[in-house]
Amino acid sequence: MTTEMLHFTPEEIARAADLLRQGETVGMPTETVYGLACDAGNPSAVKKVFAAKGRPADNPLIVHIADIADWKPLVKEIPPLAMRLAERFWPGPLTIILPRSEAVPAITAGGLDTVGVRFPAHPAAQALIRAAGVPVAAPSGNRSGSPSPTTAAHMLADMDGRIPAILDGGSCICGVESTVILLDDAESVRVLRPGFVTPEQLQTVAAHVTVDPAVLARVEPGTVVRSPGMKYRHYAPNAQVTLVEGDQAHFLAFMASHREAGEFALCFDADEPLCKAAGIRCLPYGDTDEARAAAFFSRLRELDDAGAAHVYVRAPHTDGVGLAVFNRLLRAAGYDIVSTESSEEGEW
Repeated sequence: MTTEMLHFTPEEIARAADLLRQGETVGMPTETVYGLACDAGNPSAVKKVFAAKGRPADNPLIVHIADIADWKPLVKEIPPLAMRLAERFWPGPLTIILPRSEAVPAITAGGLDTVGVRFPAHPAAQALIRAAGVPVAAPSGNRSGSPSPTTAAHMLADMDGRIPAILDGGSCICGVESTVILLDDAESVRVLRPGFVTPEQLQTVAAHVTVDPAVLARVEPGTVVRSPGMKYRHYAPNAQVTLVEGDQAHFLAFMASHREAGEFALCFDADEPLCKAAGIRCLPYGDTDEARAAAFFSRLRELDDAGAAHVYVRAPHTDGVGLAVFNRLLRAAGYDIVSTESSEEGEW
């Protein structure tokens, strides 16, 4: 199979939509990351997504819509809090989990009785979903476990020859997957996967917002999870990754003893000149949480291309969008983390 690269034109949107209606898979840009799209209501198409990604069948898929009215047929009911959240944050990087209707096959939901739904903000994603005329299941468009793709070229590197086409919509703005939430009760929200919609923002709509412990901790094997990104090692390059906590001085001191061949630092922008002056091989990944979110998946891929064997990543803080970046890096590292200020290291 040759993977065709399509562009954001009416003719090529129609071509991609035809493929979806035929039960095929298509790479789809969103504001978060590129997704591997298929007709969410077609179990045969969903199986192709799992096969192309090498994704475990108990890892649920998020269903994407292009109009808030398309939400109702997918779920049993929409509580008032869920509707308020949708009206505040859609279209945008928020996925809301509710009990699924029979319109969503069990395979799409990873065998669960719930489904996560979101209305993406990317115009190409909206155009494709509307043209296809069906809700679209679209997990991240990478091979399962590897860094999520934030450009069409990243997705092609993982999926070339495995899917019919990728729709090129440019670089993703957010760079991390959507925030996934569950409603605990009529006024309470639980964050299962952090993203660009932060707990602080959710608190402007919900009376109570909590962050699930699994966001920053390992989920035990056999545990049933309701959100993608919670259970398995994700987002990892070929290189070994270690997450390094500490201020700039402690990070630089730590890296001074990690300058062997194949060892690299993924650092903050302000760290880069100091790392280079000290002979530390490095790549910067931003000077704000938002910039780091947009860049770090791409940087991990660049470090693989550079032949990195071990990447030491300066950890962001865990407020705002920083929580999403920390969450993804923690999973990329397989919970291998070191605190430079306490000199303690090891798996979480």
